[in-house]
Amino acid sequence: MASVRRLAAVMFVDVAGYTAATQTDERSSLRTIDELTDLVRPLVSAGHGRMVKSLGDGFLVEFPNARDAVECGVVLQRTIHDRNTARPHPPIRTRIGIHLGDVESRGDDILGDAVNIASRLESQAEVGGLCVSVQVFDQVHNKVPYQLESLGPTNLKGISAPVVIYKVVLPWLNASERPLSKVLRVAVLPLANISPDPKDEYFADGLTEELIAVLSRLHGLRVIARTSVTPYKTAPKSIRQVGTELGVSAVLEGSVRRSGNRLRITLQLIDSQTEEHRWAETYDRQLDDVFEVQAEIAERTASALRLELAGEDRAAIRRIPMKDPTAYELHLRGIAAFERAADLGWPLDATVDAMKFFEAAIEREPTASLPKSSLANLLIAAMGESLPREKVAARISSLVEQALKEDPSSDDAHVARGNFALQIENDWALAESEFLKAQKLNPSGLPAHAWYGILLITLGRFQEAVRELGVASELSPLFVNVHFWRVRATAFSGDIPGAIRLAEDLVSKYPTDRAAHATLGHLLLTAGRAEEARREADLATGPLVGASWRANRAWLRLRLGDRAEAEQLAVEWGANVAGAYARANYLAGLLVALGRHDQGLALLEQDAHGGERSLWIDFRQTVFDSVRNHPRFVALLKEFNLPG
Repeated sequence: MASVRRLAAVMFVDVAGYTAATQTDERSSLRTIDELTDLVRPLVSAGHGRMVKSLGDGFLVEFPNARDAVECGVVLQRTIHDRNTARPHPPIRTRIGIHLGDVESRGDDILGDAVNIASRLESQAEVGGLCVSVQVFDQVHNKVPYQLESLGPTNLKGISAPVVIYKVVLPWLNASERPLSKVLRVAVLPLANISPDPKDEYFADGLTEELIAVLSRLHGLRVIARTSVTPYKTAPKSIRQVGTELGVSAVLEGSVRRSGNRLRITLQLIDSQTEEHRWAETYDRQLDDVFEVQAEIAERTASALRLELAGEDRAAIRRIPMKDPTAYELHLRGIAAFERAADLGWPLDATVDAMKFFEAAIEREPTASLPKSSLANLLIAAMGESLPREKVAARISSLVEQALKEDPSSDDAHVARGNFALQIENDWALAESEFLKAQKLNPSGLPAHAWYGILLITLGRFQEAVRELGVASELSPLFVNVHFWRVRATAFSGDIPGAIRLAEDLVSKYPTDRAAHATLGHLLLTAGRAEEARREADLATGPLVGASWRANRAWLRLRLGDRAEAEQLAVEWGANVAGAYARANYLAGLLVALGRHDQGLALLEQDAHGGERSLWIDFRQTVFDSVRNHPRFVALLKEFNLPG
């Protein structure tokens, strides 16, 4: 029989623990293999691979290139993970190894060192995981949106020389994705300002935010984000009510009094079920000692909750991000102004107000990373709402670079770097890597989870996005925006009934939120429930804050046959009426929906070649369905390296 040598990417899929399982329950094990075969075959075919043979407890597969092999391996493990989540008994547990090298073809079979190495790589993967050789890494590290983590040179059985192995980081295997309900959960209520000067309110607000940030770095704890504790400042409730609404076991509350450079911080940790005090303390200190106080509070909280702190936890909470008390005070003013601008929907005057405080803090302490990260995240958040990309991109880049150089362990800086990669560079792999680094540094960091979920939507990894945004919604149960994204991810995953349930829950919690009604209206219309959708459109009547929501409601009315609002917005944004600013996507979407395809596509092309370049965030919206297969739209997706 003639043999042919060729270069191929070889994949080994092995069922973990199969031999032992067959000895316990052979019939069930055979059914598992049959089910796995039914899963693997169509995925391999769709991924341009070829099933070479079944090995009894696994499969040998070949691909024409390394990228197809890695993409298929990830899809396979994700599919198995989803199957196990939906039906955990009996679970399917697989390991995958991939190597790129010469193979010798003999009939339908393949032989050679590449096959042997792939089979050994599989054994190095964790259950549910995927390992690749350095040859595969060299071909794919800048072509796939996954983090590849080096495991170093490894001696493999039967292979003469060590092989450098890389682990493909699969987010659903990360510790950060464990259900939060299994972890201790705490809420820090807004500290009351009891200073003689009521203008010191900003100090109490900023200190609350910083205390949340410090506690969030503890890996055995989940801390509710500021966005879900702020409402209790103006609408206080009992500790038991707070515990029920936020799903926390304990609440930290207290007050701060400032007089010149003197601080008195009074705090108590209270059990949310019994309302008994776990501990209470009053700290009389100088402003210069504020970071030491924060660290002591974190340690006391951990001790009261019987949480054992690892060395990395102690180092994280003892980190001193700023040295100059005046610069830190300016930073706290900036944080308070940042929150106000976000709550108002990023009006230009409120955004500029926050910028000024951060700039002043940077000028006062030029080597501090914290205010630079905060300013970078502020500019990114306001970009597309009140600040055009071309006016802030260079500044964000400089701030992020300096912040990371000055403090590589800053999760805020890694979030900013991830967002810069996502929104400005459109570097999906780097964005994913940075968001995962931020999550590792700060497991309770809402921005890292929320933005990572948005990235996963962009990449079409909808089930992962649903899970990640589920984590974000647990970290901030009362933050409406993250719930909107969770609804969107659920809808894109194909679960329209589930998305409707989530949107209905939003409407019930926030009956006056017009954006929630508009979102529910779209979903009801998609489900063919036009009359109910019209009712939601009527309930969405009134002023909306933010260009994205204005476009969303206008599009809903257009879908229901009313063109007036879409026509009005198209004129307003097209003529930049009264300094109105909106991303090109919003106007382009309305133009496409109005049937003006050439105008809409021309606007997207213009934007891609020198504007916001933000098509990545909206390209999956059904407003673009009528041009989705248009050659010009397809070309735009290729330019952004977006999946079709």
